Amino acid sequence: MSRSFVSGVAPPEKVQSSLWFAFAGNKLLVRQVGERYEIPSAIDLAPIRTQYLGQLGDRSCFSAELAKDAIAPEGFALLGLRELYGSLTEEEFAIAGRAVQIIAWDRTHQFCGHCATPMTQLPDERAKRCPNCGLVNYPRLSPAMIVLVSRGEEILLARAHRFPTGMYSLLAGFVEPGESLEETVVREVREEVGIEVKNIRYFGSQPWPFPNSLMIGFMADYAGGSIALEEKEIADAKWFHKHNLPPIPPRISIARKLIDAFVFGAIESALNP
Repeated sequence: MSRSFVSGVAPPEKVQSSLWFAFAGNKLLVRQVGERYEIPSAIDLAPIRTQYLGQLGDRSCFSAELAKDAIAPEGFALLGLRELYGSLTEEEFAIAGRAVQIIAWDRTHQFCGHCATPMTQLPDERAKRCPNCGLVNYPRLSPAMIVLVSRGEEILLARAHRFPTGMYSLLAGFVEPGESLEETVVREVREEVGIEVKNIRYFGSQPWPFPNSLMIGFMADYAGGSIALEEKEIADAKWFHKHNLPPIPPRISIARKLIDAFVFGAIESALNP
């Protein structure tokens, strides 16, 4: 039976059962059950702050900020989200990504950014209001585009300097103020590799809690130009045939979903489920 998640701000009057998404820094506290990991239904460590997240089936979900130097109790572990991909259910992994972003927002908005007055959390929406000057803050999201550029059966892949040795991925970048997503695609590709693109179309999106991005995926066709690297950001970029790819990102990422859709000829089905 599927347990659909329903987000919320105010917890129910009576909590029947719960799941606690507790983070020490960027590491999630999980209970070890053999070779598997589970989200705990209770935590023994004292949280600094907590937030209600919503309902997963009949279970109330909460986030908890732990001290950065917290030590996992016996039978528990503190692990990063990337390490836990595939070990949690998709729903639990998504809620964990939501939790770590809300924790960061809660921690960094204790005081008004305009007048330094302690903020008050609103009871009916995910927002904080300054009781002195009225400034309202919502959790921050940073929209970013990621694009698969194709040329026949080839795709353009690039290596950032920070990537693991040998790994290539798609081009991506943050949206600038006053810019549409499509304009971001054109600008980022032109800036990073000197290529022009056309026929830009939406593929899908993915929350990316590293730390607070929303990745919006696109497909685009090569329109002209030769590869010219923006060397401060890009270490290398090449055209690769779809059946002869270098190491690419893991399945957790929308980059991999875009690449897999192109490689296995599933573009139309992915765009029109």
